[in-house]
Amino acid sequence: MKQPSNHHRRSIRLPEYDYAQPGAYFITVCTHQHACLFGTIVDGEMQLNEMGRMVQACWDEIPAHFAQVELDACVVMPNHVHGIIVICDDYSIGARQACVGATHASPLQRHANGPQPKSIAAVVGSFKSAVTKRIHESHNTHVASVWQRNYYERIIRNETELNAVREYVANNPQQWALDAEYRNQ
Repeated sequence: MKQPSNHHRRSIRLPEYDYAQPGAYFITVCTHQHACLFGTIVDGEMQLNEMGRMVQACWDEIPAHFAQVELDACVVMPNHVHGIIVICDDYSIGARQACVGATHASPLQRHANGPQPKSIAAVVGSFKSAVTKRIHESHNTHVASVWQRNYYERIIRNETELNAVREYVANNPQQWALDAEYRNQ
């Protein structure tokens, strides 16, 4: 079978949107092949295992590495993580409400090596890298790949959306039995 010489991946990001601008973003990061690595759901509550606790610790440490970032609701699930990342400008750090809501789209600054600094891609990439490193250094696992290649994000445009996403995140463990990925495990 002949392999195509060029592999083109379609971007799932909004064209011309600046993902480093102040705003709130709903992030979902899934494990490689949707493997249940981080624990189990018992009676509608997430029970983190050692790897799940590593994931939660790395998530909680994001603001220590990105001063412009605040964290909102988050849940580590058996095979994915849902969380809200808020990027603030220099004047509104500590004032989450001032950061929620996207402004008009701004052109992306293209960088030859890696994601735009202080962008959602940089934050998520750093998080995924930190988790992978901790898991591999723990020597308690033989997991080759922790994460799928990409991640999902949704721009939260107003307070109503923010509250709806918070509710979704909080209720995610109770909805696990209805999740198609869970049924396939």
